[in-house]
Amino acid sequence: MDLAQSPDPIRSRPSVPLPVKIVVAGGFGVGKTTTVGAISDIAPLTTEAEMTEAALGIDNLGVESQKTTTTVAMDFGCVTIDQSLKLYLFGTPGQSRFGFMWDDLAHGALGALVVVDSNRLDDCYPAIDYFEHTGLPFIVGVNAFHGQLTHELTEIRWALAISDQIPVVRFDARERTSVRDALLVLLGTALNRALGEPSG
Repeated sequence: MDLAQSPDPIRSRPSVPLPVKIVVAGGFGVGKTTTVGAISDIAPLTTEAEMTEAALGIDNLGVESQKTTTTVAMDFGCVTIDQSLKLYLFGTPGQSRFGFMWDDLAHGALGALVVVDSNRLDDCYPAIDYFEHTGLPFIVGVNAFHGQLTHELTEIRWALAISDQIPVVRFDARERTSVRDALLVLLGTALNRALGEPSG
């Protein structure tokens, strides 16, 4: 057997995508579970529970909301970006009473997508404060409910008082390509942070 012509077992082995952990965070009912489900290559793991009367006055989306369940632990999904990169998505619960889980979910993450409802900006402050405090790279994704935003992105940036280095993007949590584009912005932001370059 001619060893010079035999295939190299290492080079011929198919490459394994690099696993990357991403956190999808935000307030209650902003579209985190929908975001994970829209992009995941697998049926997403969710921990949705029926909302009960005990949550009345605590978990409130307004009179127009049809939401009847809430995430009580996390959402999980994954998506292969290309042959070199596979994202593992961990969606956080939105209510402050489940905040004790955030440290575990964010541990080892490359970055976070903070999902925002432009009708309820106050609900996203805890998530933004959390990632600013921990130093984990993040972007703000403003979910276009019904295809439109209540405020312009520049107005939302001003209201959230976030740095110009943090991207604020519009996306639709129901559309796979829209979620993909938001995640690509996050990956670029995290890479720029690692290289010490500005995100803008």
